[in-house]
Amino acid sequence: MKEASIHVDLDRVIGFRNPLLFGHFIEHFYRQVYGGIYDPSSKLADRDGFRSDVIDALKRISPSVIRWPGGCFASGYHWQEGVGERVPFYDTAWRIEESNAFGTDEFIAFCRKVGTEPYICANAGTGSPEEMGNWVEYCNLPVAGRWARLRRENGFSEPYGVKYWSIGNENYGEWEIGAKEPDEWARFVRESAKMMKRVDPSIQILAASKLDLDWNYHLLKQAGHMINWLSVHGYWAEGDTPYDLCMARSGSPDQIITQMEYILGALGFLGRIPIAFDEWNLRMWHIPGFHDIPPHEVNGSSLAANEDNSTYTMADALFCARFLNACFRHCNTVKMANFAPVVNTRGAIYTHEKGIVLRPSYHVFDMYANYTGDTVIDAYVKTPEFTVKEQAGWDVTVPYMDAVVTHDEGSKRLSIIVSNLHRDHSIEVEICFFNREIESVAPVKVITGETADSYNDIGNAAVGITTGGAPFSPEIPIFHCSPHSISLIQLQLK
Repeated sequence: MKEASIHVDLDRVIGFRNPLLFGHFIEHFYRQVYGGIYDPSSKLADRDGFRSDVIDALKRISPSVIRWPGGCFASGYHWQEGVGERVPFYDTAWRIEESNAFGTDEFIAFCRKVGTEPYICANAGTGSPEEMGNWVEYCNLPVAGRWARLRRENGFSEPYGVKYWSIGNENYGEWEIGAKEPDEWARFVRESAKMMKRVDPSIQILAASKLDLDWNYHLLKQAGHMINWLSVHGYWAEGDTPYDLCMARSGSPDQIITQMEYILGALGFLGRIPIAFDEWNLRMWHIPGFHDIPPHEVNGSSLAANEDNSTYTMADALFCARFLNACFRHCNTVKMANFAPVVNTRGAIYTHEKGIVLRPSYHVFDMYANYTGDTVIDAYVKTPEFTVKEQAGWDVTVPYMDAVVTHDEGSKRLSIIVSNLHRDHSIEVEICFFNREIESVAPVKVITGETADSYNDIGNAAVGITTGGAPFSPEIPIFHCSPHSISLIQLQLK
């Protein structure tokens, strides 16, 4: 048993967390779209072909924004082939044929069913500024223009009003179709944003960025006056990375955000252009030997490596909690985040013929989206640490405890989320308040499993939110936090 403490002073306010931090992402990759959110042949689909059980599960975690169609897929996607009469094509990102049965109109319908903002990632690989502007016209102009008329001819008389548009996806990387050098990228973004905003000046534009001074210097110097956000991505582990290594890397998002703030500050844009961490997850795509598989042999069996439910454990849940905590602490800089993806592969939801599985990460979004307040408190956390040896041989220091404190001023509700990252050891947490009286305490909510490697699968819900947990009393403000767990303590202030 170790001891830690959280010191809460409501006068020390960091800022206000944006609901867009609870965003998600969907890509045309294996079963995310077809067989995931959209499956007309399923008995569980509604009359429009969308999985009703997936829609209901998403509604419970209130995703504020969903990004589509990619991802790497976006860099070879021509949106015109996915509206009206559909034109299948060979997707050179994932090396399979894309039917285009799910396009812009279906994506908007999906977002409306879920109750979320649509966010479209435009093709900056094989696409052009003109094609991006035409897509904005199709979605947002009421009548004028060829593409707005096409939307009306397709049966959608009212504009979609898509607010968020990204220019590109990871176009800094050699793996991306249409990768570009910094100066080339800056000019492309400037001209694309110009075209898009001449169609609809009200939209907000994101541009692919990374943790690199030179990349951002060129981008912001040439296009900083035209864009509204910087898009940043992050993955930190392979599919089989063990629990302790996942915890060793769980502090990386906070470090990346801090370094991006240094870059924005040095270039004079800190506080002017926020960060959207619009593609993130603990685990990256893991397709053993993907690039060695002949294109005509790429199929479900080779892509299914991402869908083993036993891969997604309490490590994923705790990483998600630490990631969201980092975004909360940097809420004045990070104002959007999109967990990748919504469903299947490494998603929070897994679909099968008879229903869905809610993976451990799903329950983290349930806890954070539904039980945290808007105001983030700059709480002081004192915690012991443990050491994990990285694969390269060096030691990484990991805190036993990570915590975030929020306050809902309207209801006077204080929410404290405490994560114990250690695989086996409990931690006792003293929660200290400054000059505030507590009226009542709600039952503690806890996310955990029997072991750190617990996971959910068909017929086996080993991880979820349980109500009860260890009691907490302001008179004796010591909270017992069990190993590999995330606990929510809610207090009603007088």
